[in-house]
Amino acid sequence: MSSSDERELRGAPDSLESGAPEQAGRIGPYRILQVLGHGGMGLVYVAEQTEPVRRRVALKIIKAGMDTREVVARFGAERQALAVMEHPNIAKVLDAGTTDAGRPYFVMELVNGLPITEYCDAHKLGTRERLALFVHVCEAVQHAHHKGVIHRDLKPSNVLVMERDGLAVPKVIDFGIAKALSQPLTEHTLVTQVGQAIGTAAYMSPEQASPAGLDVDTRTDIYSLGVMLYELLVGRLPIDPGDMGLALFMVRLASREGNPTTPSAKLSGLGLAAHTVSAQRRTDVRGLRNELKGDIDWIVMKALDADRAHRYETANGFAMDIKRCLNNEPVVARPHTARYRMTKFARRNRSAVLAAVLVVASLMVGLAVAGVQLVRARRAEAVAKREAQSAREVAGFVTGLFKVSDPSEARGNSVTAREILDRGAQRIGAELASEPQVQARLMLTMGTVYRSLGLYAQAQPLLEDALANHRRLLAADDPKLLESELELARLAQQQGRFAVAESLFRSSLAVSERRAAPDRAETVMILTGLGGMLVTRGRYTDAESLLTRAVQMRTASETPDDVDFARLLRNLGSAYLAQGRYADAEPVFERALAMFTRVVGADHPDVGRTLSNLGIVHYELGRFGDAEGYYRRAEENLVKTLGPDHRNVASININLGEIAWRGGRTGEAQARLEKALGILRKGVDANDPSIATAEYDLGNVVRDSGRPGEAVAHYQRALDIRVAGLGAQSPKVAEVVKDYAALLRQLKRPVDAARIEAQVSPTSPTAK
Repeated sequence: MSSSDERELRGAPDSLESGAPEQAGRIGPYRILQVLGHGGMGLVYVAEQTEPVRRRVALKIIKAGMDTREVVARFGAERQALAVMEHPNIAKVLDAGTTDAGRPYFVMELVNGLPITEYCDAHKLGTRERLALFVHVCEAVQHAHHKGVIHRDLKPSNVLVMERDGLAVPKVIDFGIAKALSQPLTEHTLVTQVGQAIGTAAYMSPEQASPAGLDVDTRTDIYSLGVMLYELLVGRLPIDPGDMGLALFMVRLASREGNPTTPSAKLSGLGLAAHTVSAQRRTDVRGLRNELKGDIDWIVMKALDADRAHRYETANGFAMDIKRCLNNEPVVARPHTARYRMTKFARRNRSAVLAAVLVVASLMVGLAVAGVQLVRARRAEAVAKREAQSAREVAGFVTGLFKVSDPSEARGNSVTAREILDRGAQRIGAELASEPQVQARLMLTMGTVYRSLGLYAQAQPLLEDALANHRRLLAADDPKLLESELELARLAQQQGRFAVAESLFRSSLAVSERRAAPDRAETVMILTGLGGMLVTRGRYTDAESLLTRAVQMRTASETPDDVDFARLLRNLGSAYLAQGRYADAEPVFERALAMFTRVVGADHPDVGRTLSNLGIVHYELGRFGDAEGYYRRAEENLVKTLGPDHRNVASININLGEIAWRGGRTGEAQARLEKALGILRKGVDANDPSIATAEYDLGNVVRDSGRPGEAVAHYQRALDIRVAGLGAQSPKVAEVVKDYAALLRQLKRPVDAARIEAQVSPTSPTAK
């Protein structure tokens, strides 16, 4: 979108612009509702899409009389720039086309939000909250750069913040003057005339302002981000064109004269206005100045360096330095003196440092006291007694578990390992209360076993109690605490509680990366889990980035192949698979399968899971016979290794049900899908995504079996689960709605069909 589209995708007038060419109020399949914004080259409308789903969108079209070669080229560039990007913080392009009059248009999601500066002030966000929100903007810009696109007009009005599920979500819009780095954005020539500055003056980099036509690169966006962050922090531009006039401002900017003051110095020079600025950040002038001094000043000024060689190389580097600041870690932008590193360490580890000081003080006092050896001896004796008591309690507890196999206890019944485990879970809370660390360790072990058996309801309380105990008893970076967090994260992911899982994974990753000597194997393990979870959540680009990083770390370590490396490869293959990159996924899965077979043997459940992944690849490539062969091998393995009631066995039955349905074997398909549902309903949450998939497939099967009325309930259950878990605009939801609505119309229920479509379609400009 062009640099003057200041109100694009925001609040709007109530009627169509006078003289608009779309007299019938339609452009293609879109019904025009109202004008949303005016730009230098385009008009933006709120429009309603009616097919294949009903939703409100933003539609941008070149103004009448503006369809010159250059404008059409820039418009096409914007359309293509947005189309190649897929990021939660970049407005999505949904469609594109040309009107009957030959004027190009494109359609994107309707973002109802405020410019980032207005949003932060309206909600009185503190400095840390503003920085955390800004990190997402940097990540969106990094994604654009990764796709080969420079924005060239980043400013608050092109970063709108809306709220979703109570969380602030920034969206970068307006790629109207975007420049391609490595790919053509339009078939027309797109030339910036020498001496013609492109962008918005206040946020423009020196190289953009240069009349010499110096070529810009991604670092021009870093400068604009720096200006925006400066304004977010102190409510003022680093240098305001209005203070000296636009012409003089552009000359000084291009010549790199007049470096701005730091944000903290700017605040000090605001006079009485500083009180208003500070109040909007929920603090006073002194408090805000102290927050800005130091790391934040250094970070902002590095981004604003007139020499682009001294700026952050990437938007991701900018974001990482902000994260370091938020985590009390040394930032790249600042010289690393010994004192600075020590100060950061102390702030990051306040409790540990305080404890160390207390220990040192205690030792110094103790050395001055006569009889210190006697004190130490008594303490050692006490520790020995506690350890002996712990050993006795653990031995008594374990011995008690096996009493269930005593004939007088078993009463003629055979006793299984599962019964012993259940007995331990019932008793552990009370019988080891005096030894909380031992209790937590055994809870973690039992919870892990339950999870591996697919018994998630039994695993959850044990793992939650183990984590609570470890958090209370251990230091923040203790390996046992990290193990508890990771195990509960894996469970939450398998239960479909993705927000909980992601929070735990990211907490563990932050701790692992903060360590003075990071454990690369530990970091790789966490990245593997987090990346796999993001694949499940549909955030494929983020997942691929994390998993690729993990593979690079693992490859560089030259560690022998093992199960963890094979699982990492399988997760990376799943990220490719979810993006439809089957040619990339297939060799990765095959490598993982060979590694699993070599390291743990052909009868391991991970072999079965990987066979299933390869079956999916062949299914998507239309090789249904090969796919079914992989699925059946996977089923044989998983039933043998995990038992017939494990959720992985349910997933295989869903896949085999789809194969049977595609082959016209509806009876076999129904049996497979009903078997899968039976397994899932016993072991997972009622809103688990796998249940939705099985219900949707079963709806298709019974419909094609000549029982359309029976399919309604299956479609409805699938729709309810997917809307709740994925949101109304998910393609997975649209998939169900399409078949469900068609079925209802087949059943002569058009009103119900329209109601279903409307339930998942925006009805006002607030919809996303």
